[in-house]
Amino acid sequence: MEITVGTIAGMTGGEVEGDASAIIRGFGKIEEAGEGDITFIANPKYSHFIHSTNATAVLVGKDFDAEAAMADPSLPERTAPGRPVLLRVGDPYATLARLLALVQAQEQAPCGIEQPSYVSEGVEVPDDCYIGAFAYVGKGAVIGRGVRIYPQVYVGDGVEIGEGTVLRPGVKVYAGCRIGARCIIHSGAVIGADGFGFAPTARGYEKIAQIGNVVIEDDVEIGANTTVDRATFGSTVIGRGTKLDNLIQVAHNVVVGSDNVFAAQTGIAGSTHIGDRNRVGGQCGFAGHIRIGSDNEFGAQSGIPNSVGDGNRLIGYPAVKAGVFAREVVYRSRLGELFSRIEKLEKQLTK
Repeated sequence: MEITVGTIAGMTGGEVEGDASAIIRGFGKIEEAGEGDITFIANPKYSHFIHSTNATAVLVGKDFDAEAAMADPSLPERTAPGRPVLLRVGDPYATLARLLALVQAQEQAPCGIEQPSYVSEGVEVPDDCYIGAFAYVGKGAVIGRGVRIYPQVYVGDGVEIGEGTVLRPGVKVYAGCRIGARCIIHSGAVIGADGFGFAPTARGYEKIAQIGNVVIEDDVEIGANTTVDRATFGSTVIGRGTKLDNLIQVAHNVVVGSDNVFAAQTGIAGSTHIGDRNRVGGQCGFAGHIRIGSDNEFGAQSGIPNSVGDGNRLIGYPAVKAGVFAREVVYRSRLGELFSRIEKLEKQLTK
């Protein structure tokens, strides 16, 4: 990678403040970036690094006050040589995402079928696809154009994979599941394992056959070691554009809508329906057979035992409104003081 700041500005619609001919060769964290790197400031907490960064250029918002950040009297005298070029854009974080995607697109994608691997007879593999060594593709599988199946991936019988989708090493996709276009599924993820269904009987727990499948719609990303269980019957669904972090459990017959984001170690119990554009912090737990609306925010480690409407900010166990939770934290921190006061009052009353 070697590109001028001015060229990046043209690609992103940004405005250059400084030397537009400065050369960018890579990316770096603002506190670690060096000469030739471009970095970004999206969170005001990092504004003071403009004073010390060695980056050649910094992506900042259009309203970023560089002079105020540089003139902060609490900071020592600037030691980095010169001042970085500022590239002002509407959304630094989103712009960085686009730049990183452009750089990644320049990388040569692998192509062809490596050996040893196994592709069942009759499965058509487009010329621009990649199947890595020790991968397995079962009978009746359908592989779209540009699909990349990395080594040690298992693709079961009748699986459908849409164009441009990437299955990283060690992904397992059980029979009958469908994956849309432009999805990314990271190493160790398991799509379509049996849902956790057992009927209690006098002899113990009898397994309930799980004969449904998993449907993953377009533009979904699924993190490493995340599991999405097949439905008892029907489909477990992950909606278009949803992003699942690492180590997430999605149980049987769950339906997740579009453009949701779930942080790591979240668990969703069976038959729960979740709407669109929800943002879920790490280690959240959703009970089974409930309905969650759209545009909600759930703080980390929240427990959601009941259905929730639209547009809420919830945190805690059980999850409550964020403002209520904040007040409860304050009250709990004062319990020791309150008990001491009660003890004093009780002693006075018994005299």
